[in-house]
Amino acid sequence: MNAYTLTSKGQITLRKEFMQHLGVHPGERINIDKLPDGSIKITATKATGKISDAFRLFKHDGPTISIEDMNETIEKGWAGKL
Repeated sequence: MNAYTLTSKGQITLRKEFMQHLGVHPGERINIDKLPDGSIKITATKATGKISDAFRLFKHDGPTISIEDMNETIEKGWAGKL
């Protein structure tokens, strides 16, 4: 059994071997569940998506407009003409 020291903030530091076993890195999240017998279960929280999914947010299928058209629209908006 491995003993850990609890800080005054209620924190512990997991040893590298346990982080590797869980497949987690600093900054990633883990789950800690209380079990009926008073013990706890620690599991890794795995990401559910792919990084490529985030790039779809930037995809634009509509028409492109020029900087001049954008500036003209902005000027009209500020002037209250839209």
